Amino acid sequence: MALGLGAGLGAMVAAPAFGSVAIDVQVAAKARKLADRSRPLSVLLPEGSRANLGPVAAAFTAKTGVKVTLQEVHIDQINAELMLNSVLGEAKYDVALPATFGLADLVAAGAIHPLDDYAARYEPTGFRNAMLYQEGDRFDGQTYGFQTDGDAYVMFYHREMLHDLDLRARYADRFGYSLTTPDTWEELDRQIRFFHAPASGRYGGLLFRTPGYLAWEWWVRLHAKGYWPFSPDMTPQIAEEAGITALEDLIAITDCLVPETSSLGLFENWSRYAKGDVYCNIGWGGTQKYLNSPQSPMRGRMVHGPTPGGKVGNELLPTPYFNWGWSFVVSTASTQKELGYLFSLFAVTPAMSTLAVRQTDGFFDPYREEHYSNPGVQDAYSEPFLKVQRATLEGAIPDLYLKGQSEYFQTLGRGLDRALHGDVTPQVALTRVAQQWEVITSRAGRESQVKRWSQLRSRYPPEARRLLRDIA
Repeated sequence: MALGLGAGLGAMVAAPAFGSVAIDVQVAAKARKLADRSRPLSVLLPEGSRANLGPVAAAFTAKTGVKVTLQEVHIDQINAELMLNSVLGEAKYDVALPATFGLADLVAAGAIHPLDDYAARYEPTGFRNAMLYQEGDRFDGQTYGFQTDGDAYVMFYHREMLHDLDLRARYADRFGYSLTTPDTWEELDRQIRFFHAPASGRYGGLLFRTPGYLAWEWWVRLHAKGYWPFSPDMTPQIAEEAGITALEDLIAITDCLVPETSSLGLFENWSRYAKGDVYCNIGWGGTQKYLNSPQSPMRGRMVHGPTPGGKVGNELLPTPYFNWGWSFVVSTASTQKELGYLFSLFAVTPAMSTLAVRQTDGFFDPYREEHYSNPGVQDAYSEPFLKVQRATLEGAIPDLYLKGQSEYFQTLGRGLDRALHGDVTPQVALTRVAQQWEVITSRAGRESQVKRWSQLRSRYPPEARRLLRDIA
């Protein structure tokens, strides 16, 4: 439910002031001078985000006189809608909130406008320092977005199953060590098998098995094996032993998931896990907001952890992963680009972003330092979850922010799905994906892609850079 504005925005967060005036007030004053109040500002946003943006848009209108229209599309279609709008040259949207993983493709298509000149003019020094994840904001050396949603993958475990004394004793007897939240995929898979008992009305897991989401789990499993997906010269390394084994593991554990998992989308996944008969699930802050809502049967009944990692030699390789998130961008087709930038800047200021994130019916997740101490945010998510989510953001491996990202991942998802359904072997599936990836790289410009991949590798967390290997 959207919260009213009357309580006073300044009371919600200890927003740093730049000079004697808070940054959101300064930005609104700039926008008010610039605006043509007879023309609304149009914002394209993903389904489920109106509750987040509605109060922010209302505050912007109140401070500037500019009407803001919010237009929602399905979460899986927003990037395509923005791309189509650019191709057609229609000025339908001034600002959009596409999925962060698609920013590189939107830049390549000329669909979004660089923000560096505006940032130099309007952003106070150090403004972005409090944003815990910024890897998706830039491409080819230029700034294009404001990350506004901390969507790192997080694990959910059923507290009562995990702490059940009888189950814990049986687990220790069988495996020789205590039942705790797993550090590795090997241990997670073992636990899923252990808890899976359909005859007793209990299921091991609810990991995604739809083609669009399947690649994310395999991506983490591959990294956890200790290998980069590409060599430094962009040669795919996915069809070697590590990638094949990661896919075999993914396929093998599928029999211990909820039977209908292959047909469940995002919101259906949340609803199914809320029934309370599944040991583990994987998701984001939006998952937690849903499951932590007062009407959820799973409220207060979960333990959280990062996505599992793997062992490289005797060392644990953590592989938390930022794989979604929404970002404010300015459409190249907009005739109000500067105003669109100022609205975006206004929306990610400490006070306004906290107002957005704390909305219990919207699925923006914390991403600024100020969010984690706000009582409304803490109530929406729970403090134990926020501790895990923040650590995950700060140590996350980035998504594949290269030109052609959608092609790379769509090709991968289709290949994994074919192997999952037994149409081809894991080795054949990944070999074909690797061959198609070579074509995608060539089309994107191999020399440029090699440079981009080198830069992206350098932005992995230090521990991952130290332990990840290339295949000799």
